[in-house]
Amino acid sequence: MRIIFALPGLHRVRRGAEVALESIAQEIASRGEDDVMLIGSGFEIPNRAYRFKRVPVVPRDRFERWPRVPFLRNEFMYEDLTFAAALMATRRLGETDITLTCSYPYTNWALRGHFLGRHRPAHIFVTQNGDWPAHERHRLFSCDGLVCTNPLYWDRNRDRWFSTLIPNGIDPNKFFPGPANRAVLGLPDNCPLVLMVSALEEGKRVLEGMRAVAEIPGAFCVVAGDGPLRNDVDRLAADLLSGRFLRTTFPHELMPALYRSANVFLHTGIRESFGNVYIEALASGTPIVAHDDEVTRWILEDHAYLVDTHSQQLLVEALRNALRASAVSAARRAAFAISRYSWRAVAKKHRDFFTEVLGRAHPTA
Repeated sequence: MRIIFALPGLHRVRRGAEVALESIAQEIASRGEDDVMLIGSGFEIPNRAYRFKRVPVVPRDRFERWPRVPFLRNEFMYEDLTFAAALMATRRLGETDITLTCSYPYTNWALRGHFLGRHRPAHIFVTQNGDWPAHERHRLFSCDGLVCTNPLYWDRNRDRWFSTLIPNGIDPNKFFPGPANRAVLGLPDNCPLVLMVSALEEGKRVLEGMRAVAEIPGAFCVVAGDGPLRNDVDRLAADLLSGRFLRTTFPHELMPALYRSANVFLHTGIRESFGNVYIEALASGTPIVAHDDEVTRWILEDHAYLVDTHSQQLLVEALRNALRASAVSAARRAAFAISRYSWRAVAKKHRDFFTEVLGRAHPTA
């Protein structure tokens, strides 16, 4: 099977969607049965089982102050447009069996084009960034197969699109419980450390999390991420967390050590598509505080402190309880994560779904 994964940030940034697609592609390609190519705006990385093609893009941060108009309503769509324009010139699109993306609208449209009479590959869309294209924009959206990353998405899309339910995964060789090493990360010792790993965007609700941490005496707050709200985050930290706050980014290879160095992982996003950060923290044995909704209950089951994070009082209480978590519960969290979310198992489910989609779209293929 010839498979193309296309996403603007591949090999350039290490956000959740990029990590997921690169990991799935690596696992499938490692089996040696398929021709797998990734198309993104980064550069080739050594020792990958798949092939990589670079397509230039104008990064989304260049568009943070550009006008918001229909079909260009945020910086993500502007970036997607520049990527899709270059993607259309890629000859490989008409020579493959399966294309896959989680970027809408322009990359999805480019991959769904008619290729001027050439063979059109079967197209799979993954709800890494939400199911709104499939659920709300169905007159303009199309795919041959929909990978839903949580049961909420699957329930409301399975009657319209040929769908499957597959979670994201983790690499248990990287994310596992172990001793903290804060010195290597430049973090303070001898204080409770609450970690947030998040893009600094409205929907992530980082400011709400910071306000709750500020109520824990002596707690140090680390925000690992960047985005349009960086100035708001810094201002709030100066007001409420003076001397107890760090906003920075870490190389991907240091993220396992970062999770192990935290006493609590806090994420206050609501109804996210999945959230790789949940299972990375889970596999590291780090106690988790998150918003109580259908998605987090499905991902984390009883291995996290889930509360209505609209209530600062409940959020602060959950942080206090998590800070008292035992080492025994850390091992239990990690075991659950490894049993359910290894990339090998997740990639196999994707590969099986690709076969089903291809059989439906091109019965004689």
